[in-house]
Amino acid sequence: MQPTTLRVNLGPRSYDIAIVHDAMDEIGAFIRQRSKGSSALVVADRNVATAAMEIVDAIMAHGICARLVMLPPGEGQKALEVAASLFDELIDLPADRKTLVIAVGGGVIGDLAGFVAATYARGIPLLMAPTTLLAMVDSSVGGKVAVNHPKAKNMIGVFHQPVGVWIDTALLSTLPDREYRSGLAEVVKYGVILDPEFFAFLEANAGRILERDAEAVRHIVRRSCELKADVVEKDEREETGLRAVLNYGHTFAHAFETAGGYGAWLHGEAVAAGMVCASRLAERLGMIPREVSERQIRLLNAFSLPTTTPTWDEQQLLTTMRADKKSVAGKLRFILPTRLGEVKLVDGVAEEEVVEVLRAARQAE
Repeated sequence: MQPTTLRVNLGPRSYDIAIVHDAMDEIGAFIRQRSKGSSALVVADRNVATAAMEIVDAIMAHGICARLVMLPPGEGQKALEVAASLFDELIDLPADRKTLVIAVGGGVIGDLAGFVAATYARGIPLLMAPTTLLAMVDSSVGGKVAVNHPKAKNMIGVFHQPVGVWIDTALLSTLPDREYRSGLAEVVKYGVILDPEFFAFLEANAGRILERDAEAVRHIVRRSCELKADVVEKDEREETGLRAVLNYGHTFAHAFETAGGYGAWLHGEAVAAGMVCASRLAERLGMIPREVSERQIRLLNAFSLPTTTPTWDEQQLLTTMRADKKSVAGKLRFILPTRLGEVKLVDGVAEEEVVEVLRAARQAE
């Protein structure tokens, strides 16, 4: 399969997304072209130790001294105390402002390592090497990096664009089924918010996608990256409201993750249920017909993703939602669909409506 290179055009912060298949032998040259330094800190999830060591060998062959830090898997790593341990590693290296931080793993590692790169010495270069579907199609692109607060997911963060993103879809062949399906939630999201034809492709090819057909996987990764890059180029720092559309389902999802202690659900699982809740809320507000929600539910069910929720305390969920980054003065704001392929930011949603949606989601279980 031919490699694909997408460009994220952000002026001096522009960068390339390389989408390849089984080409880890080429990553050293890709990184060397984007690094002016002589050292790198490689931060990886222990589940992808083989890929991380391949990257260390590759960059050392290109004259970059590398230190590898392997972390346990799980959302619990997105914490200030773990970030502090990585600051210690950079100081011991010792790092300078040209030292490259390379994130190898899923969204947790990308967010954590990205936060460290953004804040160490007021910002050092970052390169993303995502190994999960969710990270490939979403979190590795766009420059949002953060760690969690016990009361709010991703609340401590910053915008810090990478110098490059290396996506090798062959790495997905060993990804556990649950992790793979979790990533598909973000893929579905792009169809709902931006591209109804892409949504239809997902419906028609759900079987091939679940079987990890190489061409189908390449297509969904490439199209998802194209759609996200287009939004990021137009609203890099979420200042015009356009980039907020990427958070469809996430106000509910982050509340679900927080309620579950950042461990009950994977991020994509929470997003799946969150999208259903957001769509049902849009129904209640008269914005869409029921069929828009039903199509999403059918597709998410085809991908074995949750469309209902456990019995979580509604008031606790509301408290978390009030702390959402989109909220203003504690007033709830949601990204809601107006039709398949289009969403908008809706202010001042009555909490009573949200409670009814949460109750319906729970009762439908």
